[in-house]
Amino acid sequence: MSGLRVDDYLRRLGLRDGGHPSVEGLFRLHAAHVERVPYENLEIWLGRPTTIDPADSWRRIMRGRGGYCCHLNGAFSLLLGRLGYRVTRHFAGVQGTPDAPAGATGNHLALTVRGLPSQDNPDGVWFVDTGLGDGIHEPLPLVAGAYEQGPFRYRLRPSESEPGGWRFDHDPRGSFTGMDFRPGPSEMAAFQATHEHLSTSPDSGFVRVLAVQRRDAAGVDLLTGLVLKRVGSVPPASSPGPVSEDSTTLERQEDYFAALADVFGLTLDDVPPPERAGLWERLAAAHERWLAERPATA
Repeated sequence: MSGLRVDDYLRRLGLRDGGHPSVEGLFRLHAAHVERVPYENLEIWLGRPTTIDPADSWRRIMRGRGGYCCHLNGAFSLLLGRLGYRVTRHFAGVQGTPDAPAGATGNHLALTVRGLPSQDNPDGVWFVDTGLGDGIHEPLPLVAGAYEQGPFRYRLRPSESEPGGWRFDHDPRGSFTGMDFRPGPSEMAAFQATHEHLSTSPDSGFVRVLAVQRRDAAGVDLLTGLVLKRVGSVPPASSPGPVSEDSTTLERQEDYFAALADVFGLTLDDVPPPERAGLWERLAAAHERWLAERPATA
């Protein structure tokens, strides 16, 4: 893993140093990661195959990009390990809608960190996940209960579908219903088949819809196809306040790429103009199909 410099990663996160493993340090790293490294599946729409090798994901993030769970949590777990944290990768599954089956299907990689007790978490085990898009902003104690972060209300509880595992219930306003993960450690190879399906299958949501999400303390920015949406207050927020959900459709190519750069930090410097134009054409066509398939409203 030559060339993977911790200082470069920390600089990407806007941090001067990682410090020694601590609860405060873990919170700082996690919040910086979800704020600066967006959840996105742009490479699929650009026709650029990716791997889920954490070292490759690290390099991808250094190039100013993000990724989805296997990329984000894979690279973040590698960073945490290099900084001395006791991090474990878990085989998990995101339940997209209430009528979808729950359980660890392998479409998600989850993380826990051990050995960091606090007054509120004497066992010292933390649920860590930078790959859930509009999920958590900071780690949660791996303790059953309800938790609030910004506009969202979460719940952690023992999983009903994975014996000994855990269930994360998202807020009803979230982009998915929940996530289950198994208790033991998992190798990255366990996610390879699902990664290939998510990256290439016409049935994959990643193939059908280009999604970009970026979490902060006050809420989340979401770009789904051509629809840009903000859930929560505009940061910085001095108090939770009322939850707003403002959305707009980006109908011009220049507005779309400006939003990628300004809202999500994705300048796409490595994408030449012809590829950008092709991406825009595919997005516009997908948006038209979505409009045509929407149920008519009264």
